[in-house]
Formats: sequence, C-alpha cells, structure tokens
Amino acid sequence: MARGPDGRIYVSEMNRILTLDPDAADPAASVRTVIGGLPDNQLHDNRHPLSSFVFDGNGDLLVNVGAPTDRCVDPSGKPLVDASGACIDSAATAQVRRHAYLGRGRWSEDSTVFASGLRNSIALVRHPSGTILQGENSVDLTTPDHPYDEINVLRQGGDYGWPYCVDLATPLPGWSAAQSRCSQRASPVALLPPHAAPLDLIYYEGAMFPELRGRLLMTWHGYRRAGGRIVAAETDGQGVPLVDRGGRYAIYPRGSLAYPAGAPSIRGKVLTPGWNRIADRQPQGAPVVMAVARDGSIWVTDDKNRAILRIARP
Repeated sequence: MARGPDGRIYVSEMNRILTLDPDAADPAASVRTVIGGLPDNQLHDNRHPLSSFVFDGNGDLLVNVGAPTDRCVDPSGKPLVDASGACIDSAATAQVRRHAYLGRGRWSEDSTVFASGLRNSIALVRHPSGTILQGENSVDLTTPDHPYDEINVLRQGGDYGWPYCVDLATPLPGWSAAQSRCSQRASPVALLPPHAAPLDLIYYEGAMFPELRGRLLMTWHGYRRAGGRIVAAETDGQGVPLVDRGGRYAIYPRGSLAYPAGAPSIRGKVLTPGWNRIADRQPQGAPVVMAVARDGSIWVTDDKNRAILRIARP
C-alpha cells in the first residue's frame, strides 16, 4: 500500500493494483483498478503471486512479477527450459516491470522490463536520491546455511541471476556454468543471512528515533533462525547499505555465521532482539510491512500472530 502522486491510496493484490480515495464520502465507491491482468495463482500454481510496487520519481509504477517456481526445475531437479535452453519462466516473470505514468491517475497497462532475474521482489523501496533497492528472497535448498538472501540496487536492464546464480556468483544446482554465466549478471550490494526473507524496506525519517534517521529498516520474516527480526542498516547518501567484507556477521541472531571471503554483509543493528518463541510467554515474531507514523513511531504487521505492533519510546 502506498500514497500515489495524486494523493490517493494504491493497493496491490494478487493480480491487480487498485486505487481508492480514503477521504471520499464513500471510499468503497471510489475503488478502481489501475493495472489488471497481473499473474496470480487462482488457475495455475504460482509461488510468488503478489504484485508489490513502488512509484518512481516520474510517477511510473515499478511492479513486482514474481517467479511462479522456486528455481525453475521440475520435481526431479531437471531444469525447465525453452528451445534456447533458458528458464521457461524468465521471459515474462521473475522481473520488475515499469508501467509508464500517463497522468491524471492513469498508468499504461503495457509495460517494459525494468530489471530481471529476480525471484520475488516483495521488498522494494525508492530512496529520495532515486536509488531503487530490492530485497531478494533466495531459493530454497536443503542446506539451512545457504544460499544467502540479498539486497540489490536495481538498474534499468539489470539481470540479477535467478534461477541460475545465487550469492555473489555461485551457479545453482541443475544449471551449467555455461548457462549460468554468473560473472555477467549483477551482483548484490549486500548479502543477508540465509532465509532471512526480507519482506519490506523503508527509510526512517521520523523524529522519535533520531539515531535511526536515514537508516534502511527491513523486516526479516523467515521461519528459520534468522527470521523474526527488524533490522536497521546504515546507508550512504544514495540510500545504499554500508557493508563489511567477510568475517562474522555482526548482527546475525542466535549464533554466528561465517560469510564467504570478501562477501558484503550489512552494517547495522537488530531493533527487536529476543523476538523468538518462548514457551508459555511469547510467539516468534513474523514481521511483514512497516510504516512510520507522524510522531515517528514504527508500526509493523505480524501476519502469523495476526497483530499490528507499535514500536515507540515511552
């Protein structure tokens, strides 16, 4: 959900983006579809049907079209390819599309590919400088400590590796090095812990927590040990996370993790330490979407616990 350039509220669903006017006498009567016909899972299997979006500086809509599969292989692990040997899902999904702003609350139904090779871009944010960041939920392998999730800077025409490559330049099982061509694809600016599952990114500019101003807040929704965290990453003037190279991941929760030599890990801190499950006391957190209120408090949805939480100073 976001407020658009015309002041209306815009909401993404599985197969469309809609708009409404919350200040109208009858908000329900103001609902209309802005972009329809987006992929869903109502008729076909689709692991990533949600149409997250951000507004670019010129009003264009940048819309997530997630990959319908985990890593474009069949149940036996054989790649699903077209006649050229490429993943059959790569041409029309696993990308962020650009829908041009036509003015007066209208956007083109047709789109162009802004960035590709992105398994699922639920977490998208635009910095005032124009930087577009994406939080990549990487593929699911049997190893709990691999592959790493990612923060990517999206650029026009960039290919970010799905389903061929993970981490910095590691070919995925089932795909040959010749097909993967990892060195030719865009690398992430930062690696996150495996299965952190970043679902939202926002820049904090509130007054309640001045020490967080300018930092990138991210929700880690993952169900493994990295999940249940809200993290504040330090950033540069373009909104890109600052990183440390290699060594131990300083803010990795519940144990340390050795990163590959030279790998970029974000510099920051966990805002919600101890949000793991404690029997007869509390469930593990499952943070999804954040918002900053006028007073600077941070609001966050928790989908597994059906709660909206407010983080504030007393």
